[in-house]
Amino acid sequence: MAGPPGGSPAGTDGALRAVVADGVGTIVIDRPAKRNAMSAAMWRALPGVLDELAADPDVRVAVLTGADGNFCAGADIAELADIHRDDDSHLATVAERALAAFPKPSLAAIEGYCVGGGCQLAAACDLRFASDGARFGIPPAKLGIVYPADATARLVGLVGPSAAKYLLYSADLVGAGHALRVGLVDEVVPAGGLAERVAGFTATLASRSLLTQRATKDIVDAVVASGPVAEKARRWLDEMAASGEADEGIAAFLERRDPAFRWTNPTR
Repeated sequence: MAGPPGGSPAGTDGALRAVVADGVGTIVIDRPAKRNAMSAAMWRALPGVLDELAADPDVRVAVLTGADGNFCAGADIAELADIHRDDDSHLATVAERALAAFPKPSLAAIEGYCVGGGCQLAAACDLRFASDGARFGIPPAKLGIVYPADATARLVGLVGPSAAKYLLYSADLVGAGHALRVGLVDEVVPAGGLAERVAGFTATLASRSLLTQRATKDIVDAVVASGPVAEKARRWLDEMAASGEADEGIAAFLERRDPAFRWTNPTR
């Protein structure tokens, strides 16, 4: 399938454009006039777009990126009263939780500004690749806003408490090199090379076993949350035995051919 499975409506509020091609579902944050700052309507739309990509068997990997050279400049300041509610109804937190729970591999492809809510979205992805000109910042200290608890916990999990405090205390912008050094991003790519690198890497991910990737995500998340790791691992071993994925992978290895993995149950 190729084309948009869904998204928010275009207009003054911006849009989320979703396109599926070659096993990759790409969500584009499209509001270039405001450096892709997320309106309330866009925050509300993101969980539904993710649900559609999760249910699409043609989608093996999701990429979140921004239009016209910027990832996302955060939440629209003019709509903060609507976006910044208590943690359970906080529009950005609801969207972040949906992105973190997406049952297939997810990758943020970051150029330009990745600020505030943009960092929140990037951190909720499994992986983050950035252009060497990308700039990162978390500005609530400039606004007197308390950063959401979920987002703070996720940030600490990525970069550790000291680096998280540096970003949150100062609200300063940092470069891609700093972000890589503290663990906020996984790879930095020379200018002009991000799209090619992301396309190559996601093609690799799309060729691998989704069962292995889904089990890995579930078990790693349980490790981070100090959850029931052994119980989850046992369930996934049972799923592996029933799926035939390992039989296919081993047979392909012995026959020196590419495996044809067929497991497509991301909602288990």
